[in-house]
Amino acid sequence: MTPGALTPMSWAMTTPLSILDLAPIAQGFSAAQALARTLDLARLGDEMGFTRLWYAEHHGMASIASSAPDILIGSAAAHTHRIRIGSGGVMLPNHVPLRVVETFRTLAGLYPGRIDLGIGRAGGSDGLTLQALRSFGGESFPENFAELIAFEQGSFPSDHPFARVKVVPGEIALPPIYLLGSSGASAQMAGQYGTGYGFAAHFSATPPRPAFEAYRRSFRPSDSFEKPHAILCLSVICAPTDEEAKYLSKSMELTWLRLRQNKPQKIASPEEADAYSWTESERAFIESQSDLWITGSPQTVKAAMEEKIAATGADEVMIATTIHDYEKRLESYRLLGETWGL
Repeated sequence: MTPGALTPMSWAMTTPLSILDLAPIAQGFSAAQALARTLDLARLGDEMGFTRLWYAEHHGMASIASSAPDILIGSAAAHTHRIRIGSGGVMLPNHVPLRVVETFRTLAGLYPGRIDLGIGRAGGSDGLTLQALRSFGGESFPENFAELIAFEQGSFPSDHPFARVKVVPGEIALPPIYLLGSSGASAQMAGQYGTGYGFAAHFSATPPRPAFEAYRRSFRPSDSFEKPHAILCLSVICAPTDEEAKYLSKSMELTWLRLRQNKPQKIASPEEADAYSWTESERAFIESQSDLWITGSPQTVKAAMEEKIAATGADEVMIATTIHDYEKRLESYRLLGETWGL
């Protein structure tokens, strides 16, 4: 072993642990109730010492209430004290770049030193919904991102029509930017711009290590990042026993199947998933996805996460958890945090 190298048992004490919240909507609960429960998780993360809490942007999905991460960020920041709050992410093709700069400068001014700006290149929805979101006729992702940076830095050429635009609020810098990806397409761009990088391994079967390596190879230091910072997002369900975690994961299995079938519904209970009549092809699909999910007791989950860290070289791990019972979801994060040494 190289001198100073980390052993698997020491990773849990050195790798930051964070939260990704999609504001899941469970069967038997309203969207308003789901949004209210986001504050429970925010307070837990703040109290336990999780590094950051990010909200995803999804549209047109019955099981997800996080269509406006900027609003959720403001809400969570107002009810917490130390945890960083951010977007995981703002899906830039759905937004006018200037508006994103204005919004996140405002958040950074209200909660200095606590806001992150995660940016994604996908849309987070079906084609028809994306058509409605993009009615302003936005450009491609690289052009939109370059425009966002130019508004932030005031670096439009003097003959560009936007060179005279005054971005407000002024005298406030954008929070640290993280480019997000699920296939590695954003990795090199993240390195060239000197941003952080996050890989969505909680739903993508693409191996993240090549993307992390491309990110680090192309990295150029910036004001926000002196060195690369790669975040690995994982789907995790933690319970007191392996058996209970497996039972709770049945909700996620049926939810994923319905998304695959383009029949999205609120998150089913484990009992509903048990009663569902699975076909062989449906069960085969779930089995093909199971490698993306880590489920089990605290020690089982910790060991699996350490393997992922070793395999990818991630600098930080972010956890997304889909459970029907909101209290069991909080318990999952609590058990994981305690086992991780928070």
